[in-house]
Amino acid sequence: MGVMGKIGFVGGGLMAEALIKGILQAGLVSADRLMAADPAAARRELLMDHYGIAVHAEAAPMLGNCDIVILAVKPQVMGVVLDAIAPALSSGHLVISIAAGVPLSFLEGRIGTSGCRVIRVMPNTPAIVQEAASALSGGSRATAADMATAQQIFGAIGKSVLVDESALDAVTGLSGSGPAYVFSFLEAFIDGGIKVGLSRPVAETLVLQTVLGSVKLAMESGDHPAQLRAMVTSPGGTTIAGLHVMERAGFGGVIMDAVEAATERSRELGAAAGKKGQ
Repeated sequence: MGVMGKIGFVGGGLMAEALIKGILQAGLVSADRLMAADPAAARRELLMDHYGIAVHAEAAPMLGNCDIVILAVKPQVMGVVLDAIAPALSSGHLVISIAAGVPLSFLEGRIGTSGCRVIRVMPNTPAIVQEAASALSGGSRATAADMATAQQIFGAIGKSVLVDESALDAVTGLSGSGPAYVFSFLEAFIDGGIKVGLSRPVAETLVLQTVLGSVKLAMESGDHPAQLRAMVTSPGGTTIAGLHVMERAGFGGVIMDAVEAATERSRELGAAAGKKGQ
């Protein structure tokens, strides 16, 4: 097992569970060095039974035994949670928040007097199957070692990148909201197979494997998507006929507009939250 410090989760929902599972599978720490606090007895029981970690109904009493604190609570309760745990935090704590839209300035404003170091992370829902895309931004006291620790943790559930906090709205619009774009594409792709006469089970199998294989090819070959597309596109063939329809409908522009719209909405929500003081 790794030599990372003890990790406490404030909130024991699906994202916390995904991180616990990934951390254990990667061998970053053993189960006896993980703990979680959640007000829901059912979640506490599940985490204890499935992963063998210590669980608590309240977070503050747990924190004295933690080196790393991962805030996995909903954004709308973050203020209340931070006020509750602030007295238990010290300069020895690394605090990592995965709450969407809650800025570092808010986090540090509520708990910064403790001297703790803060990192904000934007993961996405494929964390549930250990394939998250996560972006990390460090607060004013976060060190290079702290960022490396956080990257180890989030590397256990997928891939992570370091960005300035100013880029997190764009990250939200791209990878945060991105799974919904992909699922919409999958649904339409499957329906296309059904429209041309394939059964739903056959269409689903072919589409899901086609997308999985294409992504794997793109990741492992290192080739630009345009090059890979050219490999499939024969002169006067079937693929160019399909691509022509997509181009004529503005497929590329639609995807770019979707990312831009989600990014702008993230900025609006962040500004509104800032005005309300969360």
